[in-house]
Amino acid sequence: MMKRFFTAVVFTCGFLGALHAQDISSMSLEECIQIGLENNLELQRSLLNQTNNETNLRETKLRRYPSLSASSSYRYNWGRSINPVTSVASLVDFGSAGLNASTNMTLYAGGQINNSIQQAKKDLEAGEKNVEAARNNITLNIVNLFVNVVFAKEQVGVAESQLEVTSQQLERTQKLVEAGALPLSDQLDLEAQNATSAMELTNARNNLRLARLDLSQAMQLPFEEEFDVAVPELEAENYMISNDDVDEIFSIAVTLMPEIEAAELGMESAEYGVKVAKGGLLPTLGLGGSIGTNYTDNFEDPQTGEPRPFKDQLSLNLNEGLGVSLNVPIFNNGSNKASLQRARVQKYLSEISVQEARNQLRQDIETAYTNAVASKQSYESSTVRVSSLEEAFRMAQKRFEVGVINAVDFQVAQNNLFNAQADLLQAKYEYIFRVKVLDFYLGNPLTL
Repeated sequence: MMKRFFTAVVFTCGFLGALHAQDISSMSLEECIQIGLENNLELQRSLLNQTNNETNLRETKLRRYPSLSASSSYRYNWGRSINPVTSVASLVDFGSAGLNASTNMTLYAGGQINNSIQQAKKDLEAGEKNVEAARNNITLNIVNLFVNVVFAKEQVGVAESQLEVTSQQLERTQKLVEAGALPLSDQLDLEAQNATSAMELTNARNNLRLARLDLSQAMQLPFEEEFDVAVPELEAENYMISNDDVDEIFSIAVTLMPEIEAAELGMESAEYGVKVAKGGLLPTLGLGGSIGTNYTDNFEDPQTGEPRPFKDQLSLNLNEGLGVSLNVPIFNNGSNKASLQRARVQKYLSEISVQEARNQLRQDIETAYTNAVASKQSYESSTVRVSSLEEAFRMAQKRFEVGVINAVDFQVAQNNLFNAQADLLQAKYEYIFRVKVLDFYLGNPLTL
């Protein structure tokens, strides 16, 4: 997993290095989500935590196997010293060496090893679900910000249309005033309206820039002026609220949402933690073995009187041992009982976390469903309102052109239409996003 992760990191760096070669002036939703996931530091932290979880699982599994260690030493002695081979005191200077190896294996530890392995597995699975939940949250946020950019772009279009209409009327009125057909006050009123329309266009463009900035920052990209999105064909009529009610959506979401699974896995991990703590109150049985040998340059052959060779001493001085150990916990200052109490508290806390996750999910779904229904009603009302005001403006424009109404009345009709169109756009995109949120809880892909 570590190798795969660092390979992904290297790929990400290469991907970011080539980003400027990509056209960032027309980013699709899929591209925005991909870059946002690749660059998100919180997600990278979650992936690194998963690497730790995998390491913990491997380490826990290896506790089933015997340990093995080896050592060697060399010592030079002078004065009165004990010969490590003959165990006889000697006044002759000599050197000695030792080679040793030992192994130990736990035969029984109250089930602590097996339960620790199961706990580590649950922690790893919970970590995977947390990573998945982080990906979902990042994706949902980017979808929301992407929709905001599309909405802001359409707001700019509406403001441009309003300015164009006002400019045309101002140009026509100026000619009529010069011809003496209209009073100068009509021209002044339209000049003021034209200035207002220009200001509203400027505000709309600033809002678009801020929306693009928010999306760029969510993708962890340095903001550039050419950064923009490709506007998809979005018709509110193509998005329908699910026929499922809140209870039905919740019953589906509770089986799909990774944060629920993560909380439940955390509870299972805590249950194994209690079993591990209980195992600390039981005896531990172990098996151990050792092998070693010594060499000294002061070990003579009794027949020849010559020092025995190093190779001969290795076999002559060989010692081996095998033993069984039993450790019975009688009193350890209450440490094991305290560990068990903490494990039980952690289990209760994990049960609360599961209920909290379920409660939060239901509240989120209730809010999402209420918002979706309200946004649908708002969109439908706004559609009717715009349709009526478009006809009213069309009639007001004709009446203004023939001099039946003055510039002020014309401005009122125009502003009413502009505000209604802005409200309709907001209702439209809010409705689309709210529908996608419900789709998310139903397990549908987050695409537009």
